[in-house]
Amino acid sequence: MLLAAALLCTGLFGALAQQSIVMLMMGLELMLGGVIVAAAGAWRYIAPGSADGQVIVIVAVTAMALEMAVGFAVVTALFRKQEVDMTDMAAELKE
Repeated sequence: MLLAAALLCTGLFGALAQQSIVMLMMGLELMLGGVIVAAAGAWRYIAPGSADGQVIVIVAVTAMALEMAVGFAVVTALFRKQEVDMTDMAAELKE
């Protein structure tokens, strides 16, 4: 649980302190990783003999990786189209 709290706090700081879209997404990734580690630890404590928690963690990590891949693809397309790489610049887009 301490590892999960550390990941969550580091990700929160990274998401709030950065203006780069990529760094913001990395902070979100760390926060999601912290939540997954906390869920795995809680499931191990609640039902130590069951493998259901491991399957849920693997599905969550797979979904997280897919979501981040799509996010990075959108950021890459936005950068290639209009040279936007900061959050304040992306907020000004109206197209």
